[in-house]
Amino acid sequence: MATDEIDDSLYSRQRYVLGDSAMQRMAKSSVLLYGMGGLGVEIAKNIVLAGIKSLTIQDSQAATFQDLGSNFFLRADDVNNKRNRAEACTAKLAELNPYVTVRNITNTLDTSTDLEYLKEFQCVILTETALTVQLHADAFCREQNPPIKFISADVFGVFCSLFCDFGDIFEVMDLNGEEPKESFIADIEKADPGVVTCLENRMHGFEDGDTVTFREIKGMTALNGNMCKIRVLTPYAYSICDTSTDQFAPYEHDGIATQVKVTASTHFESLKKQLHAPALLTPDLSRFEAPGSIHLGICALHKFRELHGRFPNIRCNKDAALLEQLAEDVNSQMEQRVDSIDKNLIRNLSYTSQGCFPPLCAALGGIAAQEGLKALTGKFTPLKQWLHFDASEVLSGFENSDVQCFLPRQNRYDALRICIGEELCQQLCNLRIFMVGCGAIGCEMIKNYAMIGISTAEKGQITITDNDLIEKSNLNRQFLFRPHHIQKPKSTTAAQSALEINPDLQIEAQQYKVCPQTENSAYNDAFFTSQDLIVNALDNVEARRYVDSRCVVNQRALLESGTMGAKGHVQVIVPHLTESYSTQRDPPDEDVPYCTLKSFPATVEHCIQWARDKFESQFSQKPSLFNKFWSSHQSPLHVVEILQNGGTLDGSVQVSRLLERRPSDWDGCVALARLKFEKYFNHKAKQLLHAFPADTKLKDGSLFWQSPKRPPTPVVFNQKDVTHMSFVVTTARILAEMFGVNWNSQDLLPERIAQILAAVKVPEFRPSSKVIITDESVDKPEEDTVTGDELEDAAVRIQRVMGNSAGDQAMGWRFNHLKPADFEKDDDSNGHIDFITAASNLRAEMYSIDPADRLKTKRIAGRIVPAIATTTAAVAGLVTIELIKIVKKSPIEHYKNCFLNLALPVLVFSEPGAVERTVVKDGLSFTLWDKWEVRGHKDFTLQDFLNYFKGKHGFEVTMVVHGVRMIYVPVMPGHRKRLPQTLLKLIKPSQGKKYVDLVVSFESDNSEDIPGPPVRYYFS
Repeated sequence: MATDEIDDSLYSRQRYVLGDSAMQRMAKSSVLLYGMGGLGVEIAKNIVLAGIKSLTIQDSQAATFQDLGSNFFLRADDVNNKRNRAEACTAKLAELNPYVTVRNITNTLDTSTDLEYLKEFQCVILTETALTVQLHADAFCREQNPPIKFISADVFGVFCSLFCDFGDIFEVMDLNGEEPKESFIADIEKADPGVVTCLENRMHGFEDGDTVTFREIKGMTALNGNMCKIRVLTPYAYSICDTSTDQFAPYEHDGIATQVKVTASTHFESLKKQLHAPALLTPDLSRFEAPGSIHLGICALHKFRELHGRFPNIRCNKDAALLEQLAEDVNSQMEQRVDSIDKNLIRNLSYTSQGCFPPLCAALGGIAAQEGLKALTGKFTPLKQWLHFDASEVLSGFENSDVQCFLPRQNRYDALRICIGEELCQQLCNLRIFMVGCGAIGCEMIKNYAMIGISTAEKGQITITDNDLIEKSNLNRQFLFRPHHIQKPKSTTAAQSALEINPDLQIEAQQYKVCPQTENSAYNDAFFTSQDLIVNALDNVEARRYVDSRCVVNQRALLESGTMGAKGHVQVIVPHLTESYSTQRDPPDEDVPYCTLKSFPATVEHCIQWARDKFESQFSQKPSLFNKFWSSHQSPLHVVEILQNGGTLDGSVQVSRLLERRPSDWDGCVALARLKFEKYFNHKAKQLLHAFPADTKLKDGSLFWQSPKRPPTPVVFNQKDVTHMSFVVTTARILAEMFGVNWNSQDLLPERIAQILAAVKVPEFRPSSKVIITDESVDKPEEDTVTGDELEDAAVRIQRVMGNSAGDQAMGWRFNHLKPADFEKDDDSNGHIDFITAASNLRAEMYSIDPADRLKTKRIAGRIVPAIATTTAAVAGLVTIELIKIVKKSPIEHYKNCFLNLALPVLVFSEPGAVERTVVKDGLSFTLWDKWEVRGHKDFTLQDFLNYFKGKHGFEVTMVVHGVRMIYVPVMPGHRKRLPQTLLKLIKPSQGKKYVDLVVSFESDNSEDIPGPPVRYYFS
């Protein structure tokens, strides 16, 4: 990647997370990564995808069969030919990103190595190295000026560790990566300190210690342009500087406070010092002491290796006891000792240290890579300074297992087998799993399946589905795809790539959507019940809720996850143990009032949404209406006759206007675009000021035009203004596409456009009597009521078009179908984002709002979810750990939901919420997972159905509903007459349908209706 240019088609999703300045610093940076084991290759993959200048991978070891279970870029041929791991991975890493140079070094790294070669790197990352080597390298890196940023990371069995040292002073450019918050001001108290109050019901979102700057304040203008550090008083108020002096005039109205991003300096200590006084991140508050014990255990593990030249033997109690003693010795040398070392953790570390747990490699690989990017850019808060966590829960129940089950067998699963044993490995091989979505998380999950051998036995089956095709922007984080895969199906391509990693996978790729339309075909109840568990790899809430509902109905475990930029979540959903995904719902996004978007925008986001809506209305909805109208009414003469006789035809007014204005050539498209400019950005402002002059006051005497309402200023068209011309040209282009008008590159030349514009007659503004909505509680009105006069005008317009055409053949082109625009944000050649950028910024200019650049406009208009590979990898790794626990049928206290934010960094594990139980009466209760079954027969009547519940549960049924149809509600007229009828007749199931799910309510002892669990009724 050229350091001054960013390939938006590749990096667009990442740019929204890291920003251009950080990415440009990355593009000038070089990293050395030592160790191409499972963790090393994960870190390398994520860093290359991110787009640094160069990555050098160093490793002296030859590939082994054990490596195949953790390094997804190694193949059996590499093992058979004893290829060096770094050499074997170089080309495959280079394929991930054409802008990154990948080199390799095959020399070993030890305490005798001359480290001068490290000076060419800005960051050094070590894996699989002795502690003495880490100390040697860290000391060298700290001595340099500027210091080389140092990271060490390792996975030992089911334990992992990460350490960062970025030097004595490290500048953080952006602590959290969040967009600066803005808040509209309602009042500023003249006091010491001054207190700022927000507009009613609008929280400021600031935090104590934030710095804000002010603008557009009327009255107390001395604050405009100044920065103040604030103290939060309430969600709606905060204090600033002393505003009681004569320097500050009394506040009158208006004003916006904007959060200021400030750089921060942070201090790191050396590895040598941190070993004895570690600064530890605590990811699981229910195991607050665990990081301290793991730190002692890993220090002891390095000491054990120094003493014995090896790691502890697999599940060897003697070695475990030695490691426990070494941990006690290490603890005695700590500045702050651990009060009580968790000996179970030390023992499990000893048992599994010769192994490697691939999901931990994926999780830590994402986190460590993000720390590497922080080191290069100063973007986000770095880890201070240790992160230790584990997956010990997967070891529960192995206490009395035969050691032979954990010993290597010279195959690709040896490292995994050492951790979880042969029996659990076989369960994974026979697993039947259904994954919905093959995007970023989906690709990472499929790779993880391949690593741990899921569905590699004859009974196993991975079914994946995704109906999307691969786009270039996917390649930045969906690492199973390459440039030659663009426009190929995601699911089939991901399956093929997975088979290259592990040829034994039993994987079937499909391209169906999982939705109500496929509920009775591809993904019916029988399909769901044939699966052992379901994995969501989706990017929208609606689809997640649907899959969750199918899992609840069919009582199948679900693994739910997602990312947004540096944030991610993991949720474990297990039948009869946990709540479901839909149990907890985020508060709905606050809708912007219709009148705000239509007439009173306050932010550039409002302007962008207006432009996006305008695109949809002008270039998609209206041409679609035009096509539908003339498909239904093929005779213009007949249409005119109906309208003249007082008849109404839906859409006739809009269609007649579009028909009359339809241009026949490029000049007409440019002219129409110019007229739209005048209408949107000049006449609209004049109409608002006509209806509400600048001095308009409300009933309470306050000004109408005060924050957040901004008085518009008519925009006068100027051919020398780039934005003005961009609007005209992009609008003309999209109109030409819509109307089927040909144009060429010569038509876009400035002199050609100027020539056309010179001939355009722009009408003068004429005030309208149309009512302007100002009430924020009023929704967008339905289709405007059409008057008789408007219908007559429509008839006249159509007649005029017919009269101006010489015969039917000449007239025909005006009635030809239009081509509605299908909004596509990632195609820069179609002008869609260019139109929205120009239109939104012109509207912003009209309302004196700061404009947005094309990148921000694209994100908002395209509803793009910011994404980076590091978060995706970390989340997928954590999901896979929980998957193994589900296979083990672990108790609820062993499962871990997770929220992470790699920008801060924050990693929070928590026990899933337990399922809520509804008590109907003593001895009778149910949860969302329960389903009552009633087995009937062809003569089973509604009365029999009611009697069943009366006899079994002692309840009177008060309602029976099937889908949206009420089968029985006793208070409804005629429903009691249905009692003798059979359910077969009342429900009328489709042919072959064996059962239906019904909603049944009962009458409680105090005569209240109680909704019961779903009732599955079998017809035979």
